[in-house]
Amino acid sequence: MSEFDLSLLKPALEKYISMGRPGLLPALHAAQNIYGWLSEPVAAEVAKALRVPLADVHGVIEFYAMYYNKPTGKNVIRVCADPACGLRDADGLLKKLCREFDVNPHQTHPELDLTIEPSPCLGLCDQVPAMLVMKGNHAIEDFGVDEAFRPISPVGGTLRMLTKNCGGETTSLKKYGEYSALKKAKAMSREEVVNEIKASGLVGRGGAAFPTGVKWEGALKAEGDAKYVICNADESEPGTFKDRILMLDDPHMTIEGMCIAAYAIGATKGYIYIRGEYPYIVPALENAINEAKEAGYLEDLDIEVRVGAGAYICGEETALFESIEGKRGFPRVKPPFPTTYGVFGKPTVINNVETLCNVPLIISMGSAEYRKIGTEKSPGPKLFCVSGDVVKPGLYEVAFGATLRDVLDMAGSVASGKNLKSVLFGGAAGAFATSEHLDVKMTFEDLRAAGLPLGSGVVMVFDDTRDMRDVLKRLGHFFAHESCGKCYPCQMGTQRQREILDRVADGNVQDGDFVRLQDVGWTMTDASLCGLGQTAASAVLSAMNLWPELFGADNN
Repeated sequence: MSEFDLSLLKPALEKYISMGRPGLLPALHAAQNIYGWLSEPVAAEVAKALRVPLADVHGVIEFYAMYYNKPTGKNVIRVCADPACGLRDADGLLKKLCREFDVNPHQTHPELDLTIEPSPCLGLCDQVPAMLVMKGNHAIEDFGVDEAFRPISPVGGTLRMLTKNCGGETTSLKKYGEYSALKKAKAMSREEVVNEIKASGLVGRGGAAFPTGVKWEGALKAEGDAKYVICNADESEPGTFKDRILMLDDPHMTIEGMCIAAYAIGATKGYIYIRGEYPYIVPALENAINEAKEAGYLEDLDIEVRVGAGAYICGEETALFESIEGKRGFPRVKPPFPTTYGVFGKPTVINNVETLCNVPLIISMGSAEYRKIGTEKSPGPKLFCVSGDVVKPGLYEVAFGATLRDVLDMAGSVASGKNLKSVLFGGAAGAFATSEHLDVKMTFEDLRAAGLPLGSGVVMVFDDTRDMRDVLKRLGHFFAHESCGKCYPCQMGTQRQREILDRVADGNVQDGDFVRLQDVGWTMTDASLCGLGQTAASAVLSAMNLWPELFGADNN
């Protein structure tokens, strides 16, 4: 079939026509699934059906990495190129696959209809080196890949509250049980629910650590003819995979948390925005939503699953709103804030998966009991994604207050009997710790005092044989690839940072590179519009402080 044969496209677009522009991303996904790429005639047909200017459709296609405007195989193998996979020879895996199928990276094999390409983090950091096979209409058994892909991750720790149903198959509603926390919440007033969340001390677990109850209170008090609740499942931070496990293994906990949030603020529409690299989670989520509907839990809330298309920036809440609205994922200038002007310009509460999973716990236990877990300033359980050079990479649930040493011991400590070189906290946007930090308590306040970010819970371990220049090079490439380009400090800064880190990794340090990296880093930190640019140099600046000799500091 030619890519210009539109006979299959028109019926595939029918379900999105009534949505208008907000249906653009799912419509493009449907179109690309048919043709393997989005040609000019296909883009024009989508634009016509949804009544979106063709220029805007092209803008969206070009913005998201998982949409293709040039011929590409309907079957795509993506090989992760980020730090955790790099430790396990991801580059070698990419070369091996290219040799096996006789293609170059980004090249398409005409007979197999297959494209192989390097990819930013796939959220499989505990199962490295990782690759993901995205299938079109053609069968893929010939590629030797399991068609029913479902990653099963090790889950451990001293607590099993958030992860009580994790580590195996997807939890059905029958196993999960009734939504007892939702039932309890609906017996309370909306204000009482919000006050209970405020009293619990829960803050966002996605990295920003904003007080959840304060956010909910703002949306409750905001005036609007419609309100929205959104689950931010665009988990794209290198080293982070906790939300993947929560959604895949126990989707009902997230849905119940959304239902409680919706009741608390008076929302009737909800979205779960899941990253495009997690397509295998979508059936589990949709099945759980259907189970909840049949049980009567969603009578007052319509939940829709939206799938992203490869844009780290869409983890930023306002960029995520833009994406749901069918636009490029550019972050908005604040204020106004989402609680008064969120998605579609309406009051919106947006929380990440782990945050929402804490909500049923709080309502069930009561805030006073919940606060007995953890510390006074960092109450509750916390999930840590441990990857890299450890014996047992996986997801570990502990109470706030456990030390870094405790968490590493749970993961079997440094693999192969080697010594610890460093730990990357918080992911690509984080900072490096060393053995001097082993007894630092894993709390917001203690890590902050040590100059380390808790971030999204990343604990990526490097042994003393690792070349940190290669790690930093991969981080530099990640941010240069993911910068949305809306603001100049980030757009240009990430490119300059990548260029210098490439030189450093090649051993070609030039006079002045140390100062240049500092200047670029602090300019991005101080002048960028959103958190991506503001943290794009965090790990690099941290490394420069720890290992200045790597950057030619003696020559500056």
